[in-house]
Amino acid sequence: MATVLDSVRAFFAPVTTYTIDAETPADVVARETLLDRAMGPDRRKKSSEKIRRNRLPAEGLALVARDAHGHAIGTVRLWNVEAGISMDGTPVDALLLGPLAVDSSFEGKGIGGALMRAAIMEATHRGHGAVLLVGDAAYYERFGFSARKTQHLVMPGPFQRARFLALELKAGWLDGAVGMIVASGRKLG
Repeated sequence: MATVLDSVRAFFAPVTTYTIDAETPADVVARETLLDRAMGPDRRKKSSEKIRRNRLPAEGLALVARDAHGHAIGTVRLWNVEAGISMDGTPVDALLLGPLAVDSSFEGKGIGGALMRAAIMEATHRGHGAVLLVGDAAYYERFGFSARKTQHLVMPGPFQRARFLALELKAGWLDGAVGMIVASGRKLG
């Protein structure tokens, strides 16, 4: 019943005007504050966070949603990783998505979905082959993510297998990929 009521409320809620744009250095404080509120105090202990530590997001793949006043109300970032190795022993380049977060006062207005679609579209445009994430399968399945392509991949540290998902942007990109997800790409400093 609560889901039905939430859907009705969202349908009759005032239209929220927002834009999705590239993250800028001016967004750092707002982004970190938003992530602390949305993800909680233990967010930096997650396996995904360990991969992102001391790295820069993939080129052009740090996005923010801004309200009509220009304030950051949502964020998503993608990171260069190696998704194990292929059958011939070469690293499989991929992206790790996360975190995705929307300010709680703007939840239920489609901003998270819009950020996901924008991130996937930009990653595709930039020629990437696959996106991995650790998250709620019921939410991410609507974007094409599934656990099928991650069955032979592992995250460093603890993770829940059912929440480790992938979306191939190029068909067959993760076929035969096996091993540990490791950071690649640009380092901080």
